[in-house]
Amino acid sequence: MHVKVKDVMTTDVTSVNGCTPFKDVAEVLINHEVSAVPVVDGEGHVLGVVSEADLLRKEEFKEQYYQEGYQPPLRVRLRHRLGGREDTRRKAVGDTAAELMTAPAVTIRSQASIVSAMRLMDERGVKRLPVVDAEGRLEGIVSRQDLLRVFVRSDAEIAEEVNRDILRRPLWSGPNDATATVDRGIVTLAGRMRLRSDAHLVARLVQRVHGVVDVVDRLEWDADDTPRWKSL
Repeated sequence: MHVKVKDVMTTDVTSVNGCTPFKDVAEVLINHEVSAVPVVDGEGHVLGVVSEADLLRKEEFKEQYYQEGYQPPLRVRLRHRLGGREDTRRKAVGDTAAELMTAPAVTIRSQASIVSAMRLMDERGVKRLPVVDAEGRLEGIVSRQDLLRVFVRSDAEIAEEVNRDILRRPLWSGPNDATATVDRGIVTLAGRMRLRSDAHLVARLVQRVHGVVDVVDRLEWDADDTPRWKSL
């Protein structure tokens, strides 16, 4: 139920060092079909990340465009304004990975949950995260596409986990004949449990199983043990 970053990350990671020239960085991105690459030092510590956007800024801000009266689109000007003029100018004239990279890099640990990775990507506006150890050394990389893998689990895998790890766990009060069927990631719970609180907890736990798109709760119960105010 708790998939970690280490379970979905890519460990065969291409990286560059700070002295890698502009054109070589571009070739790495093209040849490996990635949108960004970590920049590391001699011991593998992540110093920053160079993305396609970082490289394209050189073209956006070439002086010849301004001489011709070129005005970048509004969204580009806003992005650069928010990112800081000096940072934009530095990347526009940069010739090496160290001059082009965004630093410090937004990183994550391998033991973090994929939910944490999703939130961090959303908060920082990045599409991939270098995965580092306790010393900041590169261990892998996790992308949005990697995180989406949890949603393409087969119905059979989801049903097995729900039945094994939730419905048949010995923590429920009394026997129950609850069952779970899965169709395209949608779990339907049916059957009967002794307590209403147990039935509600089952539905919440199933919703947290990775790969579950939705839960249809058709569970019934014998005794309503919830406080009256909760049932109103």
